[in-house]
Amino acid sequence: MKQRTIKKPVEVVGIGLHKGVPVRLRLEPLGEDSGIVFYRSDKGVSIPLKPENVIDTKMATVIGKDGVLVSTIEHLMSAVYSFGIDNLRIVLDNDEVPIMDGSAISFVMMIKEAGIEELSKNKKFIKITKEVSIEKDGKFAKLSPSKKIIFDFEINFDHPVIGREKYIFNFNTQNYIEEISKARTFGFLKEVQYLRSIGLALGGSLENAIVLDDKGILNDSLRFPDEFVRHKILDAIGDMSLLGANFIGKYEAFASGHHLNHLLTLELVKQNAFEVVEFSKDEELSIVKAFG
Repeated sequence: MKQRTIKKPVEVVGIGLHKGVPVRLRLEPLGEDSGIVFYRSDKGVSIPLKPENVIDTKMATVIGKDGVLVSTIEHLMSAVYSFGIDNLRIVLDNDEVPIMDGSAISFVMMIKEAGIEELSKNKKFIKITKEVSIEKDGKFAKLSPSKKIIFDFEINFDHPVIGREKYIFNFNTQNYIEEISKARTFGFLKEVQYLRSIGLALGGSLENAIVLDDKGILNDSLRFPDEFVRHKILDAIGDMSLLGANFIGKYEAFASGHHLNHLLTLELVKQNAFEVVEFSKDEELSIVKAFG
């Protein structure tokens, strides 16, 4: 399997979740071994997608360099990861990736419009070689060896609409588009009110998030009966993109979030619990079929 980029540039304008201001997002092709690079056109600063460039994980995954940041990268990177794209320039004229409808489907549509281009060099995978886990306050995130790419997530909220949800996602691109990419981010009304009081979530609305009060949801309906846990998988896929390549292994989590996911990527590197592998022919590894 060969490295991938996109065939042509594509762009969109959307609203940033926290500042509530318009953001222009442009995806551009990059050559082999370039990796994923964010570029703040208003600051003239490039920020490579690397675990060490993560500067905040409280409300979203935020990367930064030289005092310049890009926030809420996880939904876009979830879509990029799902297409097996290795090299891409992501240009923004503000400090947030636009929230779009709160899911990843808009970014999927952008990538489909751009098309996928295969390059000459072989694609690299990160193969998990031993179990690594992070636990905190009854929550955990774990990576372990597997011949497949699996995301196994469970959540448990003390809320009548959510409760306990579990979803096991056997990764491939088409299943991602159908089962995961449309699942929206969610939040609680009392939290939204607090965030707005401190100048955050100014771009949030029922058009780009599921909002819950104490008894139910304020939106008309859910896209999936278990949309909440599916969105947590969407987030986890985006957070794991910080490894720098698609991984081969099993991700498992209970009530994890951006912070634990980030610590997990750091721990994997610290323990050297992986090897970088590449394949010259598709038939050498059935897993490449997952990327179409």
